[in-house]
This record gives sequence, structure tokens and C-alpha cells, in this order.
Amino acid sequence: MAAEIRAAVEAGEYASTSEAVRDAVRLWSTRRQLREQDVAELRMAWDCGLASGLVGPLDFSDLRRDARARPAGKSDGEHGG
Repeated sequence: MAAEIRAAVEAGEYASTSEAVRDAVRLWSTRRQLREQDVAELRMAWDCGLASGLVGPLDFSDLRRDARARPAGKSDGEHGG
């Protein structure tokens, strides 16, 4: 990794190794924040699903038939317009 950083500096991509490391840390931090947001959204969706409760027994044959009858690219959550 150190060799890659030195090569990037020598190629003029960065003014110094410190600048390259700062950029790497910024990217890592951004990626980490995005992952935390994804986890928070997933938890919220999970909680909403639990709160909604079950409507009734799930029949996978009906579910499959309904999915096949739906136009391609459309889901129940999409609205026309």
C-alpha cells in the first residue's frame, strides 16, 4: 500500500503522501457513514415491518401468480404519473 501511495505522489496525483493518506481517510469515513445510514434505514424498515403485523397466512403460490401478472419493472410501492 505504501508503494501505491508513493507511486500516486510521483505520478502527480497528490502533492505529498500526507495528502494521499488524508484523502484515503476521507473516503473511508464517507463510506463508513453511508454504511451506518444503510444500517439505520434497514433497522427502520425492519421495525416498520414488525409494527405492521401479519395480515394473514402467506400463500406463496398466490404471491408468485401476482408477481408474474404484474408488468415488468412495476412493484406495489410504485405509483403511476
